[in-house]
Amino acid sequence: MNKEPNSRLADLFGMAGWSKGELARRVNRQAAAMGHPQLATDTSRVRRWIDMGETPRDPVPKVLAALFTERLGRVVTTEDLGFRRSAQAGDRQSADGLPWAPERMAAVLTEFTGMDLMLNRRGLVGAGAALAAGSALSGALHDWLRADPASAAGSLHNPLDPDSTLLDRYEAAPVGVQEVEALEHSVEVFRAWDAARGGGLQRKAVVGQLNEVGGMLAYHHSPQLQHRLWGVAANLAVLAGWMSHDVGLEPTAQKYFVIAAHAAREGGDRPRAGEALSRAARQMVHLGRPDDALDLMKLAQSGSGEETLPRTRAMLCTVEAWAQASMGRGQEMRRTLGRAEELFASDPGDVPPPSWMQIFKEEDLYGMQALAYRTLAEHDPGVAGQAQLYAEKALALRVDGRQRSKIFDYLTMASACFIADDPDQADRYARLALLSIGQTSSHRTWDRLREMYRLTGRYAGQGEIEDLRAEVRQSLPKAPRGARTRGVSAV
Repeated sequence: MNKEPNSRLADLFGMAGWSKGELARRVNRQAAAMGHPQLATDTSRVRRWIDMGETPRDPVPKVLAALFTERLGRVVTTEDLGFRRSAQAGDRQSADGLPWAPERMAAVLTEFTGMDLMLNRRGLVGAGAALAAGSALSGALHDWLRADPASAAGSLHNPLDPDSTLLDRYEAAPVGVQEVEALEHSVEVFRAWDAARGGGLQRKAVVGQLNEVGGMLAYHHSPQLQHRLWGVAANLAVLAGWMSHDVGLEPTAQKYFVIAAHAAREGGDRPRAGEALSRAARQMVHLGRPDDALDLMKLAQSGSGEETLPRTRAMLCTVEAWAQASMGRGQEMRRTLGRAEELFASDPGDVPPPSWMQIFKEEDLYGMQALAYRTLAEHDPGVAGQAQLYAEKALALRVDGRQRSKIFDYLTMASACFIADDPDQADRYARLALLSIGQTSSHRTWDRLREMYRLTGRYAGQGEIEDLRAEVRQSLPKAPRGARTRGVSAV
């Protein structure tokens, strides 16, 4: 017992709007539904949890997490409630919960995905939680990302030990090489679907697969197999985060990006950890927080390790340039894009890129350059022509079925044309975007369309542009309450 109030639980309790007696009754009913009919909680126990910092015994923390998740409509874990499992030897967890030891990582992964799936089944939206600032995340992970990870396989507890309380053992099972190969293939399938159609339709499947991998990581495997499993977890977590971001579940997305960085690092893949953090940085730029994005990019670039291929470093530079453009730092953006071009051209191609970098091709470099210049054009309209040039190059090479990226390029081109006072050309590309935007489940494409629509205001009432404005209004779904429109999305 801490004998200090549990401020996290108190805050969530206040948001939920229950009385202490009502929460006690709900805990008993939920516990019975989860297979624990013997649990008997009363008002005094709830008071001790909140006012005195008492940590209840299992399964109460998980019961409370399920109750608050459903009540608040976003993922709430036992750690969010202020409950921590007892520390184990070799635990590297810091005071603020980051970073996690391997066994803690597996538990967090399983719990978070399980709660996310519960929300998904009930059709709730993960809104209402705040994103951590980029500086807070990078500060917590700075030293840890550079250290050598402990052996994940050697540090895990035996999941069949009845006294072990660290791990959620639901349907966990050891796996062999063939199973891991099948999981790695499934990542490629999910990644291709996301690029073609957006994150909305397959997000639940990715989260479910990640939940299963979390259970697998609870078992002892050979070091090589364990590293591959951590790699699968990292790739799935990045996808889950990107898909969550794509449909507007921003706090959920950020948590998945952090989980991905942890998993990649435990698998010994620092470049993958850096790329995961770059996704969180892209999210920050999209939400109008480029300063936080730059904090994350510093960590992503410095923590990726010397083994990072030039093409990967080029990709990281394009994200940094986009953040700089959002802040109106034109000279810095140009220098950063110059480095990106040099790095991309210097990659000899003698080492096959990892699977997660195979989608960053020449057209993606051009697309990010176009996006950076289009973003800077909000501060300096004179660079809109450069945005058009790079967008045209990107579109000329878009032949691999990644429809979402092509829509982004169309909208980048249309926006740049409007800024450059070329409404006829802008109308052409805007209509090309409208032809296919309804075939994706990407909210980010809608955000970009709203940004382009804002630029049409100066041409309101002018013939074809007025018709275009009407078509855009008809195509756009109604923005949810509190939706953000500041910033533009990454390709």
